[in-house]
Amino acid sequence: MNNEVFDAIRKRVEEEPYAQKLGLRLIKLDRGYSLVEMVLSEDVGNIFGMAHGGAIFSLIDEAFEVASNSHGTVSVALNMNVTYTNPPTPGDTLRAEAKETSRSNRTATYSIEVRNEKDVLIAVCQALVYRKRDPLPFL
Repeated sequence: MNNEVFDAIRKRVEEEPYAQKLGLRLIKLDRGYSLVEMVLSEDVGNIFGMAHGGAIFSLIDEAFEVASNSHGTVSVALNMNVTYTNPPTPGDTLRAEAKETSRSNRTATYSIEVRNEKDVLIAVCQALVYRKRDPLPFL
């Protein structure tokens, strides 16, 4: 079942319009784990010429979405708490690594870290999902 779920999720991420728009790429996937990458382009800058927090949040959210749905059932976000620690610069390659820290029948928690190619910590996130009993609709 794992490979079927993983293959279906990979395909959905590749086809997801928002992921395509931001250049989000799924690098690794396992049960309760994902690694998603993006290169910060100039067009995701904020009014100060720095990377917009929303672009970094989108990277975090993609990693969270993929990791939390990797068990084959629909999981939906309940809460995400993000702390931005260092500003990346345009052109940086950012990687968000999501790790499941606990899981019950109804909820699961995840720790997500974003780092650049120099291993500088850019952001951290603690996230909570509600785990529905429905199988992923695209399986």
